Amino acid sequence: MEDSPESDEIRFVPLGGTSEVGMNCYLYGHDGAWLMVDLGIGFADERQPGVDLLVPDVRFIAQQRETLSGIVVTHAHEDHLGAIPYLWRELRCPVYATPFAAAVLKGKFGEFGLTDEVPLIEVPLGRTIGIGPFSVEFITITHSIPEANLLRIETPAGTLVHTGDWKLDPDPLVGPDYDRRRLAHLAEEDILALVGDSTNALVPGHSGSEADVRGRLKDLVSTLRNRVAMTCFATNVARVETAARVAEANGRRLCIVGRAMKTMVAAAQACGYLENMPELVDERDVADLPRDEVMLLVTGSQGEARAALARIAREEHSHIAFTEGDAVIFSSRIIPGNEKAIHEVQNNLLHLGVEVLTEEDHFVHVSGHPCREELEQMYQWVRPRIAIPMHGEQRHLLANASVARSCQVPQVRVSQDGQCLRIHRTEGASVIDHVAFGRLAVDGGALLPLDRGPVRERRKLGFEGAAVLTLVVDANGDLADEPQLTAHGLLPPGEAGDDLVDRIIDTVERAVQKLQRRDRRSDDAVAETARVAVRRTLQHATGRRPMTTVHLVRVG
Repeated sequence: MEDSPESDEIRFVPLGGTSEVGMNCYLYGHDGAWLMVDLGIGFADERQPGVDLLVPDVRFIAQQRETLSGIVVTHAHEDHLGAIPYLWRELRCPVYATPFAAAVLKGKFGEFGLTDEVPLIEVPLGRTIGIGPFSVEFITITHSIPEANLLRIETPAGTLVHTGDWKLDPDPLVGPDYDRRRLAHLAEEDILALVGDSTNALVPGHSGSEADVRGRLKDLVSTLRNRVAMTCFATNVARVETAARVAEANGRRLCIVGRAMKTMVAAAQACGYLENMPELVDERDVADLPRDEVMLLVTGSQGEARAALARIAREEHSHIAFTEGDAVIFSSRIIPGNEKAIHEVQNNLLHLGVEVLTEEDHFVHVSGHPCREELEQMYQWVRPRIAIPMHGEQRHLLANASVARSCQVPQVRVSQDGQCLRIHRTEGASVIDHVAFGRLAVDGGALLPLDRGPVRERRKLGFEGAAVLTLVVDANGDLADEPQLTAHGLLPPGEAGDDLVDRIIDTVERAVQKLQRRDRRSDDAVAETARVAVRRTLQHATGRRPMTTVHLVRVG
């Protein structure tokens, strides 16, 4: 996209979050400038071997970072701010957040050596600030974390509402209530477009309150006699307090296991939340307590292989072990794509004789996202001219679009990652271009593309196997020794495998001997001829297209 946003329009470009659940990253453009809303992580699956985290590819805006006025963070969930430390040096712009999200970011910047580099502007709740040509109002909304913000983004070309993640919790327990009066007044302001959370658009009714789940968890834990563990999202601060109250009500002491959750508790307490938490048990002391007098709050609700719960389930944790008769409560929903990892952890627990309790059988979780009744209420409050669903897979986006139409929103536009929408006061919303987008793998300290390089090679190795051929040739290109072949994940056992190796080596020898003499003096020509011979023979014999490497040695 070569032209910059005009003064009579607003552009909307999702770089993540509008084709999936998570990895949120949205750009708004106006009058030659851009504003980024959120920059979060996603979770890898078995298609990205050796990778835990994904971040958006922000090359489109990084290439014109002088036009980026800032990054606004709606709330402190990882899928909304977790990628900022990884990508900030590509963007180098101010970051704006309310106190709790700012506290979480400060901790992350410290870990990444960015404390003195990033201009982090802390915005009081409910405040309106100017960022380039944008006026951004932070309107308090409820979610599964304190200080979630709905953003009212005003420009001379029109005013938009970006909901972030939200729900209408009548009793949020931790953090402020949603600002009913301010939300109701939005209908009087001629909102051009509402860009809104779609995660629960397929779910009828209301998402429910944290207060309800707290009461039911107290009752459930009262029926359990041995050690009890509960897992939830590390960022669900209200659920952390719920765990403390549930433990207290049942005569148990609480132990938090997992670095991410401990970090979130510290950030919450620094902002005045969780002030009445009981004294916690150190995980090193859990083994000394009677099993019916302790309750564990453990990270790893999404089956993350390196999180505390997965390590305990594999019997690899240094201090915590489960035995037959213990119970684990999964107080969270399954993020689409994480089903296999979660079920693996649950199966490992069941093999240990641990009872697994989930929302399928018990009321142990309420969502942080709006169901259909709440979406309808938001559309009635805001009354936008245009609805643009975001944050969700295609089925979620289309369901949100259906709700918007039922609420008589005049225009509904379902967008996709990488599309550039032009939003105009008289012409409505239309797709005018597509920009570069994608996902990058966090691989150690590096960010790697998924479609080439090491991640692609690992994936290919896992599906297709690998073969390595060593050739020793003389100065004339004649074979000076018998070729040596090593193959991984390709050869049948026993004599059949030996026969296939012999056939491949014969094929290689014939192919090299057929080369013209001048080609046999070229290392590249000999190596490529041998590589093709190995790969074709293996493909014909096994149906695989293995990664094939040739090591060529010249002698004489």
